Amino acid sequence: DGPIIASSIYDGEHHDATKELDGFSCAGFDDSDWTPAAVRGDFPVPEPRLGPAVRRIEERRVREVICTPSGRTVLDFGQNLVGWLRIVVSGDRGHTVTLRHAEVLEAGELGTRPLRRARATDSYTLKGEGRETWEPRFTFHGFRYAELENWPEELDPADVTAVVVHSDMERTGWFSSSDDLVNRLHENVVWGMRGNFLSLPTDCPQRDERLGWTGDIQVFSPTATLLFDCHAFLGSWLKDLALEQEPRDGVVPMIVPDPLGAILTPTAAWGDAATVVPWVLYERFGDVALLHEQYASMRGWVEALLDVSGDTLLWEGQFQFGDWLDPDAPPDRPGDAKTDGDIVASAHLVRSLGIVAAAAGVLANSEDAERYGDLSERARATFLRTYVSPDGRMVSDAPTAYAMALQYGIARDGAQRRAMGERLAHLVRSGGYHISTGFVGTPIILDALTATGHLAAAERLLTQTECPSWLYPVTMGATTIWERWDSMLDDGTINPGEMTSFNHYALGAVADWLHRVVAGLAPDGPGYREIQVAPRPLASLDHARASLTTPYGPAEAGWRRGADGAVTVDALVPANTTARVRLPGSAEVITVGSGRHSWTVAEEPESPPGRLSADSDLARIVDDREAYRAVISAVEALAPEHARDVRSKTRWLPTRTLADSLFPIPPAVSKEIAGVLDSLQKQRDAVR
Repeated sequence: DGPIIASSIYDGEHHDATKELDGFSCAGFDDSDWTPAAVRGDFPVPEPRLGPAVRRIEERRVREVICTPSGRTVLDFGQNLVGWLRIVVSGDRGHTVTLRHAEVLEAGELGTRPLRRARATDSYTLKGEGRETWEPRFTFHGFRYAELENWPEELDPADVTAVVVHSDMERTGWFSSSDDLVNRLHENVVWGMRGNFLSLPTDCPQRDERLGWTGDIQVFSPTATLLFDCHAFLGSWLKDLALEQEPRDGVVPMIVPDPLGAILTPTAAWGDAATVVPWVLYERFGDVALLHEQYASMRGWVEALLDVSGDTLLWEGQFQFGDWLDPDAPPDRPGDAKTDGDIVASAHLVRSLGIVAAAAGVLANSEDAERYGDLSERARATFLRTYVSPDGRMVSDAPTAYAMALQYGIARDGAQRRAMGERLAHLVRSGGYHISTGFVGTPIILDALTATGHLAAAERLLTQTECPSWLYPVTMGATTIWERWDSMLDDGTINPGEMTSFNHYALGAVADWLHRVVAGLAPDGPGYREIQVAPRPLASLDHARASLTTPYGPAEAGWRRGADGAVTVDALVPANTTARVRLPGSAEVITVGSGRHSWTVAEEPESPPGRLSADSDLARIVDDREAYRAVISAVEALAPEHARDVRSKTRWLPTRTLADSLFPIPPAVSKEIAGVLDSLQKQRDAVR
């Protein structure tokens, strides 16, 4: 019997200070009447800790005290965080204070529905001996808001502090740009990682789940290695993965550690964490020893895939999550993506076979390198024959399908790659530059567009603020990455789906592209012994910069656009390393050694936009930011009941014009919109 009456990571902790035993944890305490603990069962031999400990990292003060419409007291800490509250309170003995936690408000009240069955509630019963300080010991919560019930005195906000906790990893990577929304997006990614890297890489930290889903960390691991030194953290988790995999004939569970044991068949993109994460850690930290330790696990995973794919080398006909949370999927069926699950699975078969072949090469296992390399090539050829037409059109004509084929090394032929890149850009533009990918496609779509010469399309995807997009949550006040693109609807209500989290880092994998491509800082050899500096300036930005603490010291890369249109690129190369530099607009590669370097290049002026009129095709309008905004603003003002459909359902194609595409809108309104375009064109003519 003691003061901790109940404690659970989901439900919270109840501490009754009237039951505290003074000095029980000090030497000399008389515990002669205590019953010794009983040890039953077989237990593994304890081993030294591999990953960093979970610690108190930061404290956040109350930003605002809110009186809700129902009269409740809610504290806003200004940031969705993971941890608990520390309270300082005085009152009568036996008086109980209750603390409830949530990530958002809905209709001015604490929004607890996304917690599902998790109560996320702490309570403290006072001892009644003056000022008492308390914080829970065996629970944690994901929250921005906390509701206080039964506070026994006038509230001083300084008496309640949010304690931020996560695994104690050193921050190593930073990014900044001239766009405040993009900067906030990056900060949201950082906070999402902090909240979910707590002992193990969880999917979310607040509801009745908080599990080590393998798919989330598989797609996020490149970004994770840029933001924090997570080498030991992920190395420890990979050992858990191998232990869970051992009795399953190479099959990796969807969750590590796996308390559910739900599905024992291989699952693409989730189980592929066994190959992808060790390879990422090798690329980013140069750890050959970890690659060696995980090689049996990597090999076991692809052997399990070869068992289910058989002689066809196509992974088909099994349960798959596929491109999970495709924004076009119904809220209650998040796996119903545009890209067929078999295509997702077969692409990952090619990818993982190639990774294991590369790992075998690093480990000087020439026999395995040859075997798995040959199998990867055969699976790649089969994939192309089965899912891609000669002219580059895929069976699943959806962005994720093309992005996988382009980024997983499946489409290599120059003409075919160009055709697939053009089709991908076409689909992205026809969707109004709204995100149209789920867990699998989102981390790679910007790279696929960039690699095939469509940087402008990638930029429009990044900077889109309408839902679904990366920046829509930012405009809605998000301070972490959401699970769904529309976890909160634009009217301030929570997504009606049962599965809605406001702190889910997977879709924040875009930060890796910001560092590597926009700022231009990337590894060019394992562990950053060689560095690549190749920034791709975006037209909508004036500057961007990334920095990283590498094993050799700090590295930096960035660019700034001058008033004359010239772009200055600069870099800091650590000691004992070299950098391969490719300047904007140039194919030439410059090799430099350690130290600070700077180059200035002339940037080609943008082509002037074409003329606007009612007969302008929709592709022309959506490619012109100003024209698109003018059309949408006119619809919102003149026919607001149609605005949502115009934004989300219009196909912005070169074969359609305003006149034949905005059909739900009354003709008089369409005429007014055409007049808006004419007016915009006249303004441009006047400037010229």
